[in-house]
Amino acid sequence: MNDSAHTEVLIAGAGPTGLVLALWLTRLGVRVRIIDKTAEPGTTSRALAVQARTLEFYSQVGLAEAAVERGRKTIAANLWVAGKRAAHAVLGEMGKGLSPFPFALIFPQDEHERLLVERLNQAGVQVERRTELIKFEDAGGRVLAWLRGPNGNQETCQAAYIAGCDGAHSTVREALQLGFPGGVYNHLFYVADVEASGATVNGELNIALDRTDFLIVFPLKGEGRVRLIGTVRQEAEQQRDELSWNDVSKRVLAWLPIDVKQVNWFSTYRVHHRVAGHFRKGRAFLLGDAGHIHSPVGGQGMNTGIGDAVNLAWKLAAVLQGRADASLLDSYEPERIGFAQRLVATTDRAFTAVTSSGALARLIRLHLVPLLLAPIYRLTAARRLMFRTVSQTAVNYRGSSLSVGHAGAVHGGDRLPWVNAALNGSDNFTPLTSLAWQVHVYGEAKSEIRRLCDERGLPLHVFPWRPETRRTGLRRNAVYLVRPDGYVALADREGSAGAVASYLDSRKLTLRS
Repeated sequence: MNDSAHTEVLIAGAGPTGLVLALWLTRLGVRVRIIDKTAEPGTTSRALAVQARTLEFYSQVGLAEAAVERGRKTIAANLWVAGKRAAHAVLGEMGKGLSPFPFALIFPQDEHERLLVERLNQAGVQVERRTELIKFEDAGGRVLAWLRGPNGNQETCQAAYIAGCDGAHSTVREALQLGFPGGVYNHLFYVADVEASGATVNGELNIALDRTDFLIVFPLKGEGRVRLIGTVRQEAEQQRDELSWNDVSKRVLAWLPIDVKQVNWFSTYRVHHRVAGHFRKGRAFLLGDAGHIHSPVGGQGMNTGIGDAVNLAWKLAAVLQGRADASLLDSYEPERIGFAQRLVATTDRAFTAVTSSGALARLIRLHLVPLLLAPIYRLTAARRLMFRTVSQTAVNYRGSSLSVGHAGAVHGGDRLPWVNAALNGSDNFTPLTSLAWQVHVYGEAKSEIRRLCDERGLPLHVFPWRPETRRTGLRRNAVYLVRPDGYVALADREGSAGAVASYLDSRKLTLRS
């Protein structure tokens, strides 16, 4: 057994969550090892949707432009019910003015992972493939892990912390014995990447509902390429043989305007809904599917895991580099587990409504939703609420120990509202690329704030006030202390330097190593 060089963070699992965690930590100057027991990255497109909040995180590390270029913007969606188009929504309008990415991006997970791996390689970090975490122990001031490499030999790895990004069957979670309560839906579902033609192969998202069936058509990049998600015939679910395209339910396919010409990839799966009892124990953390599994409604699962990674990365870096007390890490679980629990509950209700064969669910699905969706969508406030909810830009940490005060409509714990450069000549998200704590003032900054920021090494960004800025919820001349992940830590309406100093001192935060 060989002893490896020490590392600061050992990451188990190289899916999107683990890769994003490795990218952020590396960018912040933290040494990482990232291992995965598979021989290669995924070669099939599993998760598809990349939400606006994820693209905002990617923008901070120079990834967003490449992701958008390689993916496909979802600009509109259609709802079909029993053979007729019941509603049409232009999605690009929903997030206008709320985010620099006012759309959802279709970017298949296999291609997505390749982009993340490329960027990680450019940063000098390689994913260690066919390397499995056997066990680990929290040895006081360090983690001691036993790994099995490609040749079957074992080695030990010492790390300050371990991050379990190793999926639904997480070795890290099982070792921590944290529990994974929840359940599994009755139906067996399929996913297929196909080449097709017809009215629903139009570059838009198409959702089709029927009495006992549903089908979702996702546009992929490339002419005539779409992904289908639907149900397997109930009688076929009992088969022990491997299922194929011939076993899918054809009820919706019979009336939906789509002609499937070729099936390039096909797989079946059961949908789980689970949340671990805790996301942290000692020096070990759970992220992504290791901590929470959702139904595919709304395309939230992968994005939630990426949100976990960003939340944890800057906190680990601050503690490891001596810029924060280790107690900062206590905020990870409460900030992320509450959102995961709410998300599982809401997607569970939505998924049940879509898939249930009960009379009430059919009434809602086939009659009430088509009747109400179009008039609701015509309301600007409703469109904005829908966008903020699905895009995850509404996720906040208001109840966190790191969140203090409010100024205007913005509270400590809220995502920093985006101010378009067209409003005041400067995009206020651009400074977030530093991944550093910073102070924002919209209007004029007091001299005491300028002195404090200079003394503490705290970047100060003063943006000109425009009347339109008020619409974002920001308050003129107020002080907003912004975390490295783009969330507001402190909002002080008086623009007080004392409030900022008190916040930093009470939480033992220093901005110079």
